Amino acid sequence: MTSAGPLAGKTIVVTRPRAQADALAAAIAAAGGEPLLFPLLEISPADDHRGLDEALARLPDYTLAVFISPNAVDYSLPALLARGPWPAGLVPAAVGQGTVKALAAHGVAGCVAPTRRFDSEALLELPELQADRVAGRRVAIFRGDGGRELLADTLRARGAAVDCITCYRRSAPALGPAPLMAAWRAGRLDAVTVSSSEGLRYLADMLDADGRRFLAATPVLVPHERIADNARALGLDKVVLTAPADAGIIAGLCAYNWPKND
Repeated sequence: MTSAGPLAGKTIVVTRPRAQADALAAAIAAAGGEPLLFPLLEISPADDHRGLDEALARLPDYTLAVFISPNAVDYSLPALLARGPWPAGLVPAAVGQGTVKALAAHGVAGCVAPTRRFDSEALLELPELQADRVAGRRVAIFRGDGGRELLADTLRARGAAVDCITCYRRSAPALGPAPLMAAWRAGRLDAVTVSSSEGLRYLADMLDADGRRFLAATPVLVPHERIADNARALGLDKVVLTAPADAGIIAGLCAYNWPKND
């Protein structure tokens, strides 16, 4: 039976880490498309657990606990809640709505988070993170290894004592580009969705010259201007900036002006 919907006949690559890919893949399938799962980041526990253990032991001393991603929740909350309930008076905060949902799944409600743009800049605009609310207070930031320092540096400049706790690590995917190359060469790879600048770099690095030519000619949909800038810097010609999160990516895919002869 021929699938119907705005993405009928389209194969869309989903590059989110495997644990976060299902919702976007399901939305693509619901719109008639065929999702091709190709995670560009491998997520695993942090090599050193001491920082997380120390932070969890003194968690009631913090006023604000910021979770950078759903992975930050998944790799810290089980250990935290094994010690006892979420501390009274500790305000949870998140960069994006996916992280809010991950916290809620663990029973942590009342999360402070942006509602329109999902990045550190938007989080820093919220009243709860202004100097009059954080000066002299302790803030914990649960995150992966590396990443931007904007959030921590800005909160410190506003007078907070900030601890950055690495609870997971990101690494290049173990898989090679063969599934993508096979789909491109068969003429059945229509778009790539990318939600991480780091993952995008891994993708560009793993491709040979033919693969990079295929990628440059393929619509690449990204939900943030910073990722779009990085994609253009890599020489990609069909970068589509969408609204944030999975809903924005799906809306961008469904609104895309696909060639009529596809």
